Amino acid sequence: MTRLLSLLSVLFMLSVAGCGSGKPMTGAPTRKLEVSGSATLSPAVAEIAKRFESKNPGVRVNVQTGGSSKGIADCQKGLVEIGMSSRDLKDDEKKELKSVAIARDGLCIIVHKDNPIASLTDEQIVGIYTGKITNWKDVGGADRPITVVSKAEGRATLEAFTHYYKLKNPDIKASVIIGDNAQGIKTVAGSPDAIGYVSVGNAEFAAKDGTPIKSLPLKGVAATIENVRNGTFLLSRQMFLVTRGEASGLGKEFIDFCRSKEVHDLMKEQFLVPIE
Repeated sequence: MTRLLSLLSVLFMLSVAGCGSGKPMTGAPTRKLEVSGSATLSPAVAEIAKRFESKNPGVRVNVQTGGSSKGIADCQKGLVEIGMSSRDLKDDEKKELKSVAIARDGLCIIVHKDNPIASLTDEQIVGIYTGKITNWKDVGGADRPITVVSKAEGRATLEAFTHYYKLKNPDIKASVIIGDNAQGIKTVAGSPDAIGYVSVGNAEFAAKDGTPIKSLPLKGVAATIENVRNGTFLLSRQMFLVTRGEASGLGKEFIDFCRSKEVHDLMKEQFLVPIE
């Protein structure tokens, strides 16, 4: 009984010491950061978050996807400290939000690897996406109907596509509506007659990994990350981190880290071009 009382006494003293230290005994994070938005940017930000956490014990960065519009809306509502966006802010959004560019990406047209088409003009792409061209034979391909794959409303990739080709969302006559780049690549890879548009980096990675797709050149320039980097591939865009007002505290620390040379390797691993 005496030994039991002594043991209980020691355990009690240790618990009191732990409480008095001000440090959580469970190892739970002491500072948290919520981030949401762009599916194109989120893989890179998630990897950067892991490195940031390793350099800052007690910090947890939670990265969720859902699209640029979701990230911006979440930031406006105060649901997250940082939104990820593959487009610049609109004028009305700039009234309360601030954006900082951290990377650059391109946008390319993809078709199935077995499709004999090697290139398309801007006019042909517009014709396909507006329903004026519905068969591959009309652009030099096989006599087969075209399956048009487009992005859902609210996706920055859709906005970049329509802006470049001078289209409005209602102009697009899509057979299939998809969400993120991975879904777009999977859809085209599974349909020899499909055409879609996705991130250059995602397409380049998927093709090298054996996915049966190919990227079409734009005005004779190959759709590669290197050509996005050197500025010869014209259909490119910046990737942004968005905050409600000027970033401060942990949010600013993380954004500064995302813009530093310490994460350039992670950006490149995710097929993005870091902002120098």
